[in-house]
Amino acid sequence: MSDAVKTLLIELETELKQQQLWSAMPPDAEAMASTLPFCCDTLLLEQWLQFIFLPRLHALLDAQLALPNKIGILPIAEQTFSADSARFSRLLAIIGRIDKTLSAAV
Repeated sequence: MSDAVKTLLIELETELKQQQLWSAMPPDAEAMASTLPFCCDTLLLEQWLQFIFLPRLHALLDAQLALPNKIGILPIAEQTFSADSARFSRLLAIIGRIDKTLSAAV
């Protein structure tokens, strides 16, 4: 499963870049320290994906540690990108596959 997750993470990063949602500058430490889900009070979802989700998953994979097995990013992604869901359909599909792949590991 780790190879499938790695592939999906690469696809997610690629799609964020293609959609011009990839940031060259990380958020400040205070924004990253939010305790709310998805840092919704301090970060945009794409920032959370880039600066928190992707690095954490890569770190777990690199250390061969257990991956989360109950995630649900797709609902908030659908809400976030609903204004232009056609443009973001591929991004939403990738996020949905990540949710499904990790949740199937239960």
